[in-house]
Amino acid sequence: MIIQKQSELEQACAALAQNPYLTIDTEFLRDKTYFSKLCLIQMAGPGVDAFAVDPIGTKLDLSPVWDLMRNESVLKVFHAARQDLEIFFFEMGSLPHPIFDTQVAAMVCGHGDQIAYHGLVRNITGHGLEKSAQFTDWSRRPLTDKQMRYALDDVTYLREVYEALSKELKDKKREKWVMEEMDILTSTETYDLDPLEMWKRIKIRSDKPQVLAVLRALAAWREEDARERDVPRGRILKDDTLADLAMYMPGSMDGLLRIRSLPNDLAKGRMGKKLLEVIEDGKKTPKDQMPTKDLREPLPKWAQGPLEMLKLLLKINCSDAGVATRLVAGKDDLEALAVEDTPDIPALKGWRREVFGEEALALKSGKLGLSLIKGKIVKMPL
Repeated sequence: MIIQKQSELEQACAALAQNPYLTIDTEFLRDKTYFSKLCLIQMAGPGVDAFAVDPIGTKLDLSPVWDLMRNESVLKVFHAARQDLEIFFFEMGSLPHPIFDTQVAAMVCGHGDQIAYHGLVRNITGHGLEKSAQFTDWSRRPLTDKQMRYALDDVTYLREVYEALSKELKDKKREKWVMEEMDILTSTETYDLDPLEMWKRIKIRSDKPQVLAVLRALAAWREEDARERDVPRGRILKDDTLADLAMYMPGSMDGLLRIRSLPNDLAKGRMGKKLLEVIEDGKKTPKDQMPTKDLREPLPKWAQGPLEMLKLLLKINCSDAGVATRLVAGKDDLEALAVEDTPDIPALKGWRREVFGEEALALKSGKLGLSLIKGKIVKMPL
């Protein structure tokens, strides 16, 4: 069903508001814009059949949807919520709350690392989803029957997936684990990106403060320009080009033309003049305000042994707990643990400390050992 009238939308949202939870998904495009273009919203509830809201093909006022997303009495269930939440953040100026992400819950329950929705549906319900419409152009109208089936299936089976995972979390007493992860997902800091921090995402072969100051200025200019024009960052200038400009800091048109990754027509046009201004402003950054880059030193040879032991302990503990290793500790966490006594890392906080962090510290301090007994690796207090 696709909502066509304002009264239908109001009635459908009112019905969902009477339920303890709703399932929700979106279809969007972002290959030609900075902000994701919302093309379709799908929702369903335990007592409400799946329906779609078309923000492109109709002139509906979406206020009832935004009000529902802010309704604290209704849990909003997503799968892999990050991009959906970003869309809602910019569309309605706030984030849906409270939420439940079935991909995170599945990892907590041991269904694998970042399991795809169709795999989770198959594992829990035995139903195989139609995937051929996944990468179609959702902005074109009219939508095909195949697209509509695909879109509505996403929220129809999500109800059964949510209920199964919710029960599994309760049985394993891990509901708090997922709640901690949802707090991170619903933090506005996750989506409200500071242009002055965007330089950190760009790879550059230098740690000189002035070079980084110029890169910061260039990245901030590109971010603001991309937002204003609603185009992808790379459509303005590629990351490699920004890095080259920061490294060589051209001060004239001739210098810009020597940057191989910068097209000549851009260098000679209005952008070229703007780039020279931005580069000059970056160069003038006071020394005490220039950014610095923490260059990771190679892992010391003495830390290789502890690192391998920590990797092994992580696998053992996650296997015993039935939780995805990727969710508990990543490569950076393990290396920090191998080198530092008590690093400030997620693996030593909250539920992750219960699953792995506490025993990781015990292993490092010599209070816990690993032994091979009858072909099986076992943990032994020392």
